[in-house]
Amino acid sequence: MINQTMTRLRSLRLSGMAEALALQQEQPGTYEGLSFEERLALLVDQEDADRSNKRLARLLRAARFKLSATLEDIDYEQPRGITKSQMATLVTCDWLRRKQNLLITGPCGTGKSWLSCAFGHGACLRGLSTRYFRTSRLLEAMTIAHGDGSYSKQLKQLARVDLLILDDWGLEPLSQNQRNDLLEIMDDRHNHSSTIVTSQLPVSKWHDSIGDATLADAILDRLAHNAHRIKLKGESMRKTRAKLDDREHPS
Repeated sequence: MINQTMTRLRSLRLSGMAEALALQQEQPGTYEGLSFEERLALLVDQEDADRSNKRLARLLRAARFKLSATLEDIDYEQPRGITKSQMATLVTCDWLRRKQNLLITGPCGTGKSWLSCAFGHGACLRGLSTRYFRTSRLLEAMTIAHGDGSYSKQLKQLARVDLLILDDWGLEPLSQNQRNDLLEIMDDRHNHSSTIVTSQLPVSKWHDSIGDATLADAILDRLAHNAHRIKLKGESMRKTRAKLDDREHPS
């Protein structure tokens, strides 16, 4: 009877309950003192945890993060211009609920990409869909989409993502079509979802880097007006770690 029940649970896609029931059968002494209601509650708890873990795994796969990073692992010891007090409100990710944006700027190697992926991981933990792109590669994909007829589909997919991460903004000049594409993306997401942008350029130079004053005004109005800002500074963390490694392992 128990084997049949476990088979039916799995056929109903209740694998968490099936595994919990199998565990109760394998360790009868552990559970024999519990009431029916208590044992049933354990089955339901396991099913809930199993579904949560699978959903998180799906969200993390779909996000395609460049780096494995978590908000809990932020290094406040390095002199990068961020402190726990400054980050206190951001790490709660309440700004995501408010559909606000986050702009992270700073020199090369100061941890912009890592920090954006950490916030993306935090979004996934909260059940929010997330997608990471290098800005240049997203714009290349949009150019291809114009040619193969999937442009409208791509725009709809981007609009549905709860958190869009655009890494390395402003590294390359934009064409007129790319400016138009950015405006379409930002317009669809404005007040509906959140966007993280990282850039080596200070925000004050983004307008000029876009290259068209009218489109720059429109893009930045949708992106920056409700955005939180993190300005990183200091030496490249990659160089710092390399120096530490040299000291620990001298040739």
